[in-house]
Amino acid sequence: MNILHRLPSGPIVGTVVALCSILPLSAQGPDQPADGEAVSSLLSYESPQKQVWRVGFRLDTNGANLSNALATFPIPTDWPEQTVRLVDQQVGTQVTNWGPKDIDGGVRQVRALMAQVPAGSNCEILLTFEIERARIVGPSEAETAELQIPSRPSRSLKLALGNSPYINTTDTRIRNAAREVAAMEAANDWEKVENAYDWVREKVTYTEGNLKTASQALVDGTGDCEELTSLFIAICRNMKVPARMVWIPGHCYPEFYLEDKEGNGTWFPCQAAGTRQFGKMDEYRPVLQKGDRFRVPEHKTPQRYVSEFFTCNKRGGGDPDPNFVREIVE
Repeated sequence: MNILHRLPSGPIVGTVVALCSILPLSAQGPDQPADGEAVSSLLSYESPQKQVWRVGFRLDTNGANLSNALATFPIPTDWPEQTVRLVDQQVGTQVTNWGPKDIDGGVRQVRALMAQVPAGSNCEILLTFEIERARIVGPSEAETAELQIPSRPSRSLKLALGNSPYINTTDTRIRNAAREVAAMEAANDWEKVENAYDWVREKVTYTEGNLKTASQALVDGTGDCEELTSLFIAICRNMKVPARMVWIPGHCYPEFYLEDKEGNGTWFPCQAAGTRQFGKMDEYRPVLQKGDRFRVPEHKTPQRYVSEFFTCNKRGGGDPDPNFVREIVE
């Protein structure tokens, strides 16, 4: 019998990629941002704080003999505002192969293969990371006046310009909203994006609820951090401004992308839900993922968030109980 577990997608959990050759973290090179982003001279990173997080997977066979078990889970990685260091790893003897893989768009994922897990075994893989994250201080007014919407976006930037799950950029209501925002007075491209930011925060009242599309949040006039972020991103994309989700534990916020006159680009954060922060970010919770359109082999359609996944073959006993871990240690 084949057993398949997927956790609901969202900022706390996430999905899967196919089997491939993988190496332990210790065999990898130095940590790099998932998409190779460089530190921007327009932003400063101040007052860093360290946290220790444990991420991983525990498996209770529940009396069954398991074979060809596969567990995958996302792990934090480096970004300009964040550095990640592996400080401890606990890997059970039943784990026959494991290691990280970068997924295009802004995620690092661990995949662990367990060829045989006998009944009564307790298999685990637990990774402990020291994560240092800094406050992001935004650019000066003189610097923002020089920024421009990219005229020739790269292939990777084009991922941040189209439709994504729940970010229905091409919806007529979103396009109409973007035209309304674009018609507002603005001295430069930075102010155009800021108009979109303030417009979304004015039109949508923060309300906890079930996940819905950006256009539905616009119609309802309500939404939580995901809907506010999605709507801002959708309007930005209609204005040809690349924008994306940033996922942290229990929350998300958007980033938008502008270039200087030399074509050097920077991703700027803003807080769609909560205290007004535009072009800066006072946040110490670790970045889990950046992006909102991930392609993984287990799904035919793009995923909003890369979540945990477990599958195996089993014989006898009850259904195995996979338990994914993401917890702050100190």
